[in-house]
Amino acid sequence: MASDRLHVNGHQYDLRISGQGETLLLLHGFGGDKSVWEALRAGLDSAYRVIAVDILGHGASDKPLQVCAYHMSRVACDIVSLLDLLRIPDCHLLGYSMGGRLALCLAAGHPARFRSLILESASPGLADAAERELRRRQDESLAERIEIKGIAWFVDYWERLPLWTSQRKMSKDVLSAQRQQRLGNSATGLANSLRGMGSGAQPNLWPYLEHATMPALLLVGEGDSKFVAINQLMARQMPRADLKVMPNAGHNIHLEQPLVFQGQVHSFLQGL
Repeated sequence: MASDRLHVNGHQYDLRISGQGETLLLLHGFGGDKSVWEALRAGLDSAYRVIAVDILGHGASDKPLQVCAYHMSRVACDIVSLLDLLRIPDCHLLGYSMGGRLALCLAAGHPARFRSLILESASPGLADAAERELRRRQDESLAERIEIKGIAWFVDYWERLPLWTSQRKMSKDVLSAQRQQRLGNSATGLANSLRGMGSGAQPNLWPYLEHATMPALLLVGEGDSKFVAINQLMARQMPRADLKVMPNAGHNIHLEQPLVFQGQVHSFLQGL
């Protein structure tokens, strides 16, 4: 396993690369980093070359002060530049939550670069302009509070959200490790990531879905009713999408049901 720091478009990105075979690129969610994929990577790198990247503003990647650097289209171009530097003409793409929204942006803008698309608890964004503007203001308010109150405050706030109710029955050791990972982020990186890549800033990608011709796997937890409904709509619009609703899981399936999640990803990729 190797860690690389690659310089693209004026920013340093940190990646972890392991395994041999066809490439699978992993994109984490908001507040995460490449370490959240360790269980999946360990289960797949005997058959695939697995690349986990710290998205801009997270982990060991740069946290620039300029919000424009975090715009989703800019970050998508950075990811494509990383693939160019690694001489990877095409790959499989897996994204979780914010990383899933970024994965959709990548697939829409650079369809020839991705052989398949795996989306965990993802969304094409908000179709209504007024709703996007409301969410943008909410994201800006949270970004300002992160900058003023700091990462510890943010992690306390974030972990109390109803989105994570299903995790309350999980092992204390697993939840403690997740908390420590989140605490390792920076206030600047997360605040600007919200401003540039939050749901309020994300382009409306619903019109793209009917043109998404690569094989796609949509994964949602049965306890995450909001995203179950979103992904049911997505599956009806995407020509080659397969929707799987995972039992005994909420928003973060790869943490709550790691072996089941790994099995779904491996089965999908092997069946292509």
